[in-house]
Amino acid sequence: MTKLIFNGSVDCLKAGIAELAADFSYIPLYEGNDGKKVNVIEREGDTLRVSLSGDKATIEYDKKIHFFRALGLLLQHKDSDFDITEKVYFTLNGPMYDVSQGNAVINRKGCKNILRRMAIMGLNMLMLYCEDSYDVPAQPYFGYMRGRYTEDDIRELDDYADMFGIEMIPCIQVLAHLVDVLKWDVYADIKEDKECLLVGEEKTYNFIRDLIEAAVRPFRTKRIHVGMDEAWHLGRGRYQDLHGVVSKTEIMRIHLARVMEILREMGLKPMMWSDMFFRSCNDGKYYVTEGVKVTQEAIDAAPKDMQLVYWDYYHDDFEDFYLDYIDKHRMFGEPLFAGGIWTWIGFAANYKKTFRTMNPALMACKRKGVKEVFATIWGDNGTECSVYATLLGLSLFAEHNYSFELDEEKLKERFEFCCGTKYEDFMNLRFLDETPGVTEDNMNERNPSKQLMWQDILAGLFDYNFKGLPLNAHYEELAKKFKAACDRNGDYNEFFEYNYHVAHTLAMKSEAGLRLTEIYKSGDKVALKNFVDSYLPELRERVVNLRRVHMNHWYDIYKSFGWDIMDMRYGSLLTRIDSAVEVVNMYLEGKLSTIEELDEVRLPYNGHEGVIRYANYYGKICSASRISPNA
Repeated sequence: MTKLIFNGSVDCLKAGIAELAADFSYIPLYEGNDGKKVNVIEREGDTLRVSLSGDKATIEYDKKIHFFRALGLLLQHKDSDFDITEKVYFTLNGPMYDVSQGNAVINRKGCKNILRRMAIMGLNMLMLYCEDSYDVPAQPYFGYMRGRYTEDDIRELDDYADMFGIEMIPCIQVLAHLVDVLKWDVYADIKEDKECLLVGEEKTYNFIRDLIEAAVRPFRTKRIHVGMDEAWHLGRGRYQDLHGVVSKTEIMRIHLARVMEILREMGLKPMMWSDMFFRSCNDGKYYVTEGVKVTQEAIDAAPKDMQLVYWDYYHDDFEDFYLDYIDKHRMFGEPLFAGGIWTWIGFAANYKKTFRTMNPALMACKRKGVKEVFATIWGDNGTECSVYATLLGLSLFAEHNYSFELDEEKLKERFEFCCGTKYEDFMNLRFLDETPGVTEDNMNERNPSKQLMWQDILAGLFDYNFKGLPLNAHYEELAKKFKAACDRNGDYNEFFEYNYHVAHTLAMKSEAGLRLTEIYKSGDKVALKNFVDSYLPELRERVVNLRRVHMNHWYDIYKSFGWDIMDMRYGSLLTRIDSAVEVVNMYLEGKLSTIEELDEVRLPYNGHEGVIRYANYYGKICSASRISPNA
């Protein structure tokens, strides 16, 4: 184990140095001669420098986070002399993890693991996107039974992040995206529709004050993200009943004025998503390929002390779109840019989509001098994709931070060092969804893994779309790759064990309904009996093993709340396999003259041929019938 003897400007760094020692196999010392001497120099500037000559190293840094990146570079290259200088392009850079929409609240252990990796990468900001996943003492139903963070949770994480120079910023919603809050009848008085607050109602602003006060209390920072995106029906529900037809721009102006009163009173520095201002000028559209308009009315509606966040994870292979939209955002003031790490549409991490959208986006930010960026990681419908799948995306954002032109070989080496993992194994995660029938790099955001896992054995809604594709063979080969990955990814071996079981299960499940239907329609009852006596029991056993491994992984990195939803999905899948066995046996025994589901002519899902884009909602995957009013 490497011994590092630190001297110089280290007092504020000692706690972080000690915290990283176990992960990166070094012994920190502050006196003596047995080890590599590290002279630490704090200085102002937009560069960091680290060098090693023999047993003498030097680290020159400005911000605390730059020291920890430099420390990582020193440990990475400790076996030979070197001299590295890096320019810092972004003053704020890091991830925003959605801990609400997908029912998965990252626990303290999981957050700390991510924070340590961020520190050694050189990322200096973390948001936890909470629609309702934090405690508001004055609002007991806010986040009720949803795994909400306590003040102690957040304060401990904020202290931990601060050791490394990482700023944690509260990230909440004060207009829309509140479906899990407004479902409670206690909020009927402040509800416009099922997910949007009622603008202009005094009780609404008392409620928002409670949210903001509770959100900021455990944090050091004065910054806050207040959301306010995608208010689709703003002014079209109870607001219209009370006030008549009023433009969305005017309603936003009214609401923002009240919210800003609260924020200014508390001395906060807010940011919000920008899309509602752009939609108001462009017929409800956020992204306009040609001739995007920004009206003076929209500009006037945005308070000058409210920073706008330009979010975009869709445009690939060219910078022109991003360059234009950055210019348009600057009509409101200096924006932040929010990109995305594509992990929110099922079991897979779509890293080709991520790289092909974020490389031009982050290059455009550097060319335009945008100084603040972050990576959104949404939960959407279930969070089947583990939070650890995002680590390669974090490394991508980090390497853009410290070089103007991305060096992909350096990215690979840095990622493998910072996370103790294999780059190619993480890139292979994309093949859970980049299957036969999907175009190269899956730029159209197909998510067959989720569709194939949760669709019904007897009434497969996607069977038509997947017919004729060698999916079993594809997933069998991928399972072999993930099995090998389980022994070479250090702290993330268990993560790859989970992905192995996903692929191993899909190696049978992906074609199970198609094969069952084909055998049934062939009239071969011997083959049909063999299928339900051997194939389906083996598939069931694989699902049982997948659920067990997934549950262990979930409880390691998330709070327990939210696993109930996954249990319901696995329980339904297992029960429907059992039902398929029972129904087929009833048919073979003559108790049923036909199997109605298998007689039904398969139609293309939603009228579309081929593998479907972004069918991501469980209730629309598992059955054609309603499982709940909002499924």
